[in-house]
Amino acid sequence: MKFVEMSIDQHVAKVVLSRGKANALNEALSDELRRCFEELAADADVKAVVLSGKGNFFSFGLDIPEFLQYAKDDFIRFVTKFADLYTYIFVYPKPVIAALNGHTVAGGCMLATACDYRVMVSGKARISLNEIKFGSSLFPGSVEMLKYCIGPRNAEIVAYTGAMYSAEKAKGLGLIDQVVSQKDLTESAAVAAQEFARRYSPAFESIKKLLRYGASEEMKRMDLRYRDEMVDIWYSEQTWKQLQHIKIHE
Repeated sequence: MKFVEMSIDQHVAKVVLSRGKANALNEALSDELRRCFEELAADADVKAVVLSGKGNFFSFGLDIPEFLQYAKDDFIRFVTKFADLYTYIFVYPKPVIAALNGHTVAGGCMLATACDYRVMVSGKARISLNEIKFGSSLFPGSVEMLKYCIGPRNAEIVAYTGAMYSAEKAKGLGLIDQVVSQKDLTESAAVAAQEFARRYSPAFESIKKLLRYGASEEMKRMDLRYRDEMVDIWYSEQTWKQLQHIKIHE
């Protein structure tokens, strides 16, 4: 794979986003990530997955300059795929631990929110759903996922403000579960993964399904119902002008 690195050690798979300095999400990366998770789901030797990023970013979010080249129908295709991806991870049959090694923004935050447990580095790293700052709506299903993770009121605070939260502040909101230093991230994520991996897999899968099935069905319903509204806002004159100013330094 070109943009996703994968390794397996002691029944734990490590999946790493590796696309430039910012790990910006494009259609190719999203497709690779989906294939990677599907392969690991079929591997009985893998009991848990750690999802992380390479470098100083977990993920910048969508590669906006690339998507500005998309025709509307092509962007709808991607939006549908990406919504399917975070929903798939949200109900993934194995534990998924997010090891947030740096900035975790917009689409990157959605991927992190889909995971079962989030470990984030302290310091300069920030996590945010900042779409409102550049005039975009949110992926509809991601809002249901956010509400599941941190409750409706905190979801409003995160989504309405588009604020960039430090690991410590994000933990206070329930957006992440554990704050660690950069040097301790790999070990802390591995410890969390091994703890999940020791649990009886069929029992974990069943309980996760019971906990998340209702939310996942609502996520699918919302994505289907409000997808076109989100895309129309993306292509509106005011939002389109703001998107032109977003650059990604690779």
